[in-house]
Amino acid sequence: MQKVALIAHDKKKLDLAMFVKEWKNVFERCELYATKSTGKIIEEKIGLKVNKFESGPYGGDLQIGSMIVNGEIDFVIFLRDPLTAQPHEPDVSALLRVCDVHNVPLATNLATAEALVLEIQKKILQENQKNEETGE
Repeated sequence: MQKVALIAHDKKKLDLAMFVKEWKNVFERCELYATKSTGKIIEEKIGLKVNKFESGPYGGDLQIGSMIVNGEIDFVIFLRDPLTAQPHEPDVSALLRVCDVHNVPLATNLATAEALVLEIQKKILQENQKNEETGE
């Protein structure tokens, strides 16, 4: 099962929720992780189960970064607000750097998020084919 982290700055949370709703058929086949308020919105608005961490400013970005370091996250969608200064910008930068260091695909806007979801969908289909071949 693909493990996907979903993160969004405050002004991008609604965009992320609408995106997840649009691609619900893919995300419902993934194990989802998110920072606290983003995860709560996705659970309440879309009805998907989300493993939640602290909010970004309280260390949630770093908690997800730790999972990336441990090989426990396959994809990250982090809709950032490039026009608003973030008080936890060092944590945001660290998360982006960890994705780069560990070669974890990262989308920071809706265009790249769509490309990432298409890749996730492809991986899910490959998993299903493999399971059918092995009888799992």
